[in-house]
Amino acid sequence: MVLIKEFRVLLPISVEEYQVGQLYAVAEASKNETGGGEGIQVLKNEPYEKDGERGQYTHKIYHVQSKVPRFVRMLAPGGSLVFHEKAWNAYPYCRTVVTNEYMKDNFQLKIETWHKPDMGQTENVHGLDPETWNSVEVVPIDIADNSVVSQADYKKEEDPSLVSSTKTGRGPLGPKWKSELLSGTSCPHMCAYKLVTIKFKWWGVQDKVESFIQKQERRIFTNFHRQLFCWLDRWVELTMEDIRRMEDDTQKELDEIRQRGTVRGTTAADE
Repeated sequence: MVLIKEFRVLLPISVEEYQVGQLYAVAEASKNETGGGEGIQVLKNEPYEKDGERGQYTHKIYHVQSKVPRFVRMLAPGGSLVFHEKAWNAYPYCRTVVTNEYMKDNFQLKIETWHKPDMGQTENVHGLDPETWNSVEVVPIDIADNSVVSQADYKKEEDPSLVSSTKTGRGPLGPKWKSELLSGTSCPHMCAYKLVTIKFKWWGVQDKVESFIQKQERRIFTNFHRQLFCWLDRWVELTMEDIRRMEDDTQKELDEIRQRGTVRGTTAADE
């Protein structure tokens, strides 16, 4: 069975700005998710060129023992909850594939993203065949909607409905912020179309795990983009050269903080 959803994240940010903002937020979020023997290990971060596609390739390892639900931890042998993430960032298109050496061909999580300067109204932006596209559930994400944010995840300083950017004058995002963009304001905007495909084969828990993963992806996309917007003043003036230097520093820092302290970040919400 393959479960596919397309998450659409609308943002008051331009496609050009987002390229820097995304990389900044990924680096910061990685540090927030690392500690106590768990978290993210960066093996490679280098340019690539293949079949006419050019961009940045990363290979990361995720140590996530406490970040999966208890029923999975009970079934999985010790040391098996280590995931490899390989990503090809040929912005504005990005492709990420997550695998697990224990499950081998029985598990794959693929995230394909197109970043478009529109209002999230483009249908089948990934060019799927009609039969596959008809099976895809489209899930819009409103970064200013606090009703979809759990109490455990909520932070006042990461609430777009409260935070404003001094450098750009954007925010806070009121209840009608999306309709205001549609009415033709001068504020830049874009949509991240994130196609999530899950292949999972584990007898007895397949449906439950697939549902959990899709729910977690929505949670991660929501929280990540809320942070990205609220951190706007931190990254809006950075260049790609600044980001590459930051990534090098972050890679070294992750290796250090993963081995100390306590487990940090997003743990399993559903047990």
